Amino acid sequence: MSDLDQLCINTIRTLAMDAVQKANSGHPGTPMAMAPVVHTLFDRFLWFNPADPKWLNRDRFVLSAGHASMLLYGTLFTNGYDLAIEDIENFRQLHSKCAGHPEYGLCPGVETTTGPLGQGVATSVGMAIAERWLEARYNQPGQEVVRYNVFALAGDGCMMEGISGEAASLAGHLGLSNLIWFYDNNHITIEGNTSLAFSEDVATRFMGYHWNVQRVGDANDLDQIERAVASALAEEDRPSLIIVDSHIAYGAPHKQDTSGAHGEPLGEDEVRATKERYGWDPDKHFYVPPEVEGRIPTIRERGAARQSEWQAKFEAYRAAHPALAAELELIHDGGLPADWASGIPSFPADEKGAAGRDASAQVLNAIAPKLPWLVGGAADLAPSTKTRLTFDGAGDFQKGSSGGRNLHFGIREHAMGAMLNGMTLSGLRAYGSGFLIFSDYGRAPIRLASLMELPVIYVFTHDSIGVGEDGPTHQPIEQLASLRAIPHLTVLRPADANEVVEAWKMALEIDKYTNGARGPVALILSRQALPTYDRTKYGSAEGVRKGAYVLADSGGVPEVILMATGSEVQWCVAAHEQLVAEGVKSRVVSMPSWEVFEHQAAAYRESVLPDACRKRVAVEMASTFGWDRYTGFDGRIIAHPDFGASAPLKELLKEFGFTTQHVVAEAKALLA
Repeated sequence: MSDLDQLCINTIRTLAMDAVQKANSGHPGTPMAMAPVVHTLFDRFLWFNPADPKWLNRDRFVLSAGHASMLLYGTLFTNGYDLAIEDIENFRQLHSKCAGHPEYGLCPGVETTTGPLGQGVATSVGMAIAERWLEARYNQPGQEVVRYNVFALAGDGCMMEGISGEAASLAGHLGLSNLIWFYDNNHITIEGNTSLAFSEDVATRFMGYHWNVQRVGDANDLDQIERAVASALAEEDRPSLIIVDSHIAYGAPHKQDTSGAHGEPLGEDEVRATKERYGWDPDKHFYVPPEVEGRIPTIRERGAARQSEWQAKFEAYRAAHPALAAELELIHDGGLPADWASGIPSFPADEKGAAGRDASAQVLNAIAPKLPWLVGGAADLAPSTKTRLTFDGAGDFQKGSSGGRNLHFGIREHAMGAMLNGMTLSGLRAYGSGFLIFSDYGRAPIRLASLMELPVIYVFTHDSIGVGEDGPTHQPIEQLASLRAIPHLTVLRPADANEVVEAWKMALEIDKYTNGARGPVALILSRQALPTYDRTKYGSAEGVRKGAYVLADSGGVPEVILMATGSEVQWCVAAHEQLVAEGVKSRVVSMPSWEVFEHQAAAYRESVLPDACRKRVAVEMASTFGWDRYTGFDGRIIAHPDFGASAPLKELLKEFGFTTQHVVAEAKALLA
């Protein structure tokens, strides 16, 4: 280790100590332990340009142990990213780039939001999948424009969380040799030594996952670290795990190897004593030696040169393959092909209609050939969710065949959600599917996608007690309300095949319908057939674009408004026709998306749900929660406040009151 290496490492350590101490909050221990590893990685191996953190062909580094955020901020600062020392000094303070846990879009160089343990490493698997897919589609003989590696740093907590096992299992199956994880093996968690709850042989576990496993016995041994990384980069068939034995809060006289360094400041006296052990002036705070600052221009020059070299290759590639180059640029910019929506079917009126999932399959397979980077799959449920791409050349993404468009995530909903985030962060338009009830298994990555405003698409089918005989374990009740509660997530529950068409169009350009905010979309689709409405008689399905619209109306100010989502709209339509025949002024409102409706101007919302009519009935085969915002306290909600039951669908509908007769009765009760 050179003197400059030691200065850089100790700068990262002391910045972490000072930032946590000033904030009186945070985690100093892991930055002090793992600074040598991350410094070596950035200094010797990573290809990046701090002036352009979004360079397409950069290597990715993910800090999965997000509580150790100062390790990342200190490293980014000493490597020339757009961070000022004031940002470090304002660690964990309002409007600082340096949040308590790394946040995507807030701090340059942060590749994904991390914090919930295990999410980062699972997301890195999605990034590695995306790199392999991009390689397979875009690299041409003698012209390689996509080739990068994905690195992630995990701690004991990441290894304990089940998502890391799910993700590692699939990464090993797919042979993602472009993926390297570091495991900070310090044996300490918040409660104390890991022996309290964690005694497995991690190395053996990962060998069982078909990973290349190495061990570095001392986190301060840069030569060992270099050899391990070089060996991992040379591996061609398997992802790599490098287990690094470290000492949390390395150098702290009283807190090294203790849980006291995990989630709280060291204390002023301990900070002084530790700095003295490092040979650092204990009276200096947030000190960056001139030698460390002096290397930043060289790092920036190196990054600029590497990107410039790549750009020259890309220009030659563009000349030879203009169409493919244009696609890559669209991917980088988050754009869509001009003709992506051409060829999407429309559906004629049909009383029998089609299931939401079947209509979705037709729409998806019309869009995907025009949008080559629309890639996704299911958690072992594609035959049920109807999300398999079936056009010629779609293929399966597998080891040795990474150009396929269909991903098989296996029965791993949690990891699937995180991988979708990684794929989307890498530029792909990623979708994943499963039963709505199992959205609970993937809720953490759905929340993170929403926090990052990533345009991930979730296709959730089997959306109600319409699942029937499968019973209450498979019948979603609270899931719709739960998903609607997540900020920046748009929930779309279409009522017929043509609403499904509009929902897919919105999903791919959601920012057009949410005042410019990007974010994930959940398409909620039925298993059972839904009637396809005659749009010459009823309102245009384009009303979906406003979240809610008048589907049927008797004219004038209505006496009663019937509103619903999805399959339940049909009972409102039938009830409306009966009420109108009896002389009642009735209106039917289809409300596929509360979120989009709330983005509309007040005048539009008033035109759909006029204040002059407070007699309102809402119908949804799910929890009542939330509907009172539209019905008011004097309205009626036909929903289900309990779990379902196992029985044929027709029996369940009658048992729980989801019938035209019940809607009519509730409307008349209000009018009376």
